[in-house]
Amino acid sequence: MSTNILDAVVKLAAIKQLDKETIQAIILESIYNILNKKLEPENQLELIVDEDTNAIKANFLCKVVEVEKNLGEISLDEARKIYGKDVEIGQYVPKTMAMYEFEPKLIKTAQKAIQDKIHQLEEEKVRNDFDKQKNTIVSGKIKSIDDNGNYRIDIGYSDAILPVDEQIENEYYRVGDNIKAYVVNIQVHKNNNAIILSRTNPEFVKKLFETEIPEIYDGTIKILKIVREPGVRTKVEIESTDPKLDPVAACIGIKGTRIDSIRRELHGEQIDLVVHDEDPEKMIVRALGLENVKRVILERNRAASVIVDDEDKVMAIGKGGKNVKLAAKLTGMKIDIYTMDEFEEKMAKERRTISHITELDGVTPKIAEILRHAGYTSVQDIYAASIEELCNLEGVGEKTAQRLKEAAKDF
Repeated sequence: MSTNILDAVVKLAAIKQLDKETIQAIILESIYNILNKKLEPENQLELIVDEDTNAIKANFLCKVVEVEKNLGEISLDEARKIYGKDVEIGQYVPKTMAMYEFEPKLIKTAQKAIQDKIHQLEEEKVRNDFDKQKNTIVSGKIKSIDDNGNYRIDIGYSDAILPVDEQIENEYYRVGDNIKAYVVNIQVHKNNNAIILSRTNPEFVKKLFETEIPEIYDGTIKILKIVREPGVRTKVEIESTDPKLDPVAACIGIKGTRIDSIRRELHGEQIDLVVHDEDPEKMIVRALGLENVKRVILERNRAASVIVDDEDKVMAIGKGGKNVKLAAKLTGMKIDIYTMDEFEEKMAKERRTISHITELDGVTPKIAEILRHAGYTSVQDIYAASIEELCNLEGVGEKTAQRLKEAAKDF
């Protein structure tokens, strides 16, 4: 530990972004408490900062004893050398010690106490800063990037961390770059206190909308839900409390200025504006962003089949399945996309699956027993089997096998 308090205060204050006077008080208090434990009240300990050297010195009274054993004592011989032959055992004489004169163990104890108190102060500062800024967007400059790809960012009043798993995959920043992010949490560890940021959180998009679109900020337009594939696509469900206001037009802005500003911050991430509808079928169509949907069939367990033209299927599913995946998240439903031919085949398969082989034309009780014994119980089982497989069954010839296959196909 430095014996020059000014050097220590300036260095610590700069590193920890803490008040100099507060750190100085912590240092003096910690040293005082450690030394005072080694002394008695009669020693009257006092710490001073030398005005010339800015070094800490301890003034206290030492009890004159025959043989010095403790910090608050001075031997009779030593006392008489300093204060004259009139000094007697039991008297108290003044003593001044610089920090370097104390035993190393005592200095290390004081250093540990100082570090603990400064860490506590840091933790309180981080918590206070977080309470002020949580659920907001902050701006800062990247100070460093660690080996794991985490960014340490100076946000002015504190340091913040943008972890690699809160970064958008296709974004790249360098030390010194300015960056915006959403405050989500705090990290409090022994040697690393920081505010945690995110650019992938859906709330980041929501706050950008509130910043760029006054009607959202004042509540005229409400954001009901946001689902994201960060860096790729976002769907924002909105509704207007004013029936005369078009929420999509308001969010887009004149010549797209409002929505483009948000897209630029997200480095081109596609943003779909979805106007809320109480009708689940209409809501699914809007969530998919399709103009031409042949039919939406609502099924059990919050599932839906959406039938589209052949040329619209790729768009409905989206690259890597992202569009239908996000639409499902937005609506809270499992959505499957089909062309008409695919849907008809799906329905036929379901009919075949639940229909017993005895429902097929031309299946006699004898043939039914042969098929059942071989494990063929439904029409779908016959449909999925090959003619060769059916012919291998004892009692089933090629003509019978072909007749069974045709019947299953036409079922």
